[in-house]
Amino acid sequence: MRGLYLITNDDPIDLLLQKLEAALATHHIAILQYRRKNIVKTEQLGEVESIKQLCEKYQTPFVINDDLELAEQFGLGVHLGQSDGEISDAAARLPQGVIIGRTCLNSLELAEQAIADGATYIAFGAIYATSTKPEAGDIGLDVLKQASEKFDLPICAIGGLTVENSKVVIDSGADLCAVISDILALPVENIPARVAAWAQLFAETASS
Repeated sequence: MRGLYLITNDDPIDLLLQKLEAALATHHIAILQYRRKNIVKTEQLGEVESIKQLCEKYQTPFVINDDLELAEQFGLGVHLGQSDGEISDAAARLPQGVIIGRTCLNSLELAEQAIADGATYIAFGAIYATSTKPEAGDIGLDVLKQASEKFDLPICAIGGLTVENSKVVIDSGADLCAVISDILALPVENIPARVAAWAQLFAETASS
C-alpha cells in the first residue's frame, strides 16, 4: 500500500467517471475512495456500482468513505472517521482482506487504538490547510515522523497535498498521499500527466 490515494469529488457523475477512468488507466492509483457527501443515498448505489466496475477493470482497490452499511452491501473496504463507527465492527462485517482505514487526526493514541481494532492503514491530517475540511487544521509533519517510527502499518497523509509540496510528506513517513483537487480539479485530458507526476515523486522518494 504505497502511492497516490484518490478521493472522489462532487463533480456530476458522468464527468467524474471520465476523470476517474483517466486516472485509473495510468495504473498509478493505489486506492480509490468514494466520498460524495451531497449525493442522496438512492443515487449513491448506482454511482458505487459504476465506479466499482471501473476499479475492477483497472484492478484498483476501492473503499467507501464513512458508510459501513454501503461498504458491506458491495463487499468493499471502508474508511471511517472518528465518529463514523467502530473499526472492530467493520473488521467483523466486511469480507476478509478488504482495506479498512481510520482517520486518526494528529493522535498516535487514536492510531494505536485503530490498529488494535483491526485497521489496515491509519490516516493523519490535515497536513496542510485545506478547503475540503477547513476545521481539520494544519498538523504539520511531526506526527507522521513519530507514527512511521512507532507503527508498521501503512500511513496515509491527507490535507492540502500537491505534487509540489508532498516530497517532504513522503520523506516524513507517508506511504499514501490522499488527494482530491490536485487530480480531480483538472480537466480530464490533464489528469494522466498529473498522476504520472505523483508516480514519479513516489518512485524518487525512498520509502521510510
